[in-house]
Amino acid sequence: MEEEPLQGGVANAGAVVRVGPYVLRPSNPHSELIHRFLASVRATGFAGVPEPVGVDPDGRERLVYVEGEVPFPPFPPWAQTERALASVSRLLARFHRSAAGFVSPDGAHWSPELADPNGGDLVCHNDVCLENVVFRDGIAVALLDFDFAAPGRPLYDLAQLAKMCVPIDTPEDAATWGWEPNDPFGRLAVLADAYGLPPGRSALVDVVEEGIVQGGAFVRRRVERGEPAFVRMWETMGGQARYDRRRSWFERHRARFVEAVG
Repeated sequence: MEEEPLQGGVANAGAVVRVGPYVLRPSNPHSELIHRFLASVRATGFAGVPEPVGVDPDGRERLVYVEGEVPFPPFPPWAQTERALASVSRLLARFHRSAAGFVSPDGAHWSPELADPNGGDLVCHNDVCLENVVFRDGIAVALLDFDFAAPGRPLYDLAQLAKMCVPIDTPEDAATWGWEPNDPFGRLAVLADAYGLPPGRSALVDVVEEGIVQGGAFVRRRVERGEPAFVRMWETMGGQARYDRRRSWFERHRARFVEAVG
């Protein structure tokens, strides 16, 4: 059967294909553990993660294809609505509830690349950006690409989602990804409401800052390794200055974010 290339994110760009009802993508040292985790999550009745099949002899992992739309930059208007954002946040909340029953095996080795620096017991996605979400009729129905899954705090996973889907960024840098001008303070409140965060949720703002620091360090490590896709992104976005701008912008507006989430 013919392989149909699928548009992937930065790390697996050009390496993800569809073959009939399946997706083939590069495996990694954590794939077997991730498949075990996905099977456990689906066993709870939650269909918002791909169904794992296994790792083929050629080293690629095989999963069941999830029907729907996956937005890529420049993001279409429907993917930038508060309706879409709220649906992703609700999907993440349901995912966290379904993942709660999974016990990480003794000696399990998860990717440390985007893992919560404070650790935790719940296996989180850690990379929920629009490119890793399947939508149907503008509503999020499934999360994709669990390469960076690792135990951590649910709030950290939510903060990573906020960083990339509010997004938490300077308006100018957000525009380079196709984001139209928006109200990031109101959108963070929409995300927190949809997830169901309890009172005292200003802690989300603190954890967003942790995610900004970790995300910048992650990209820099990939650039230092000479990975072509990350080097191109680094150069296109303006190198370290781009991440410094994000941190500075966030610090200047921290009080407004705290006020917005209540």
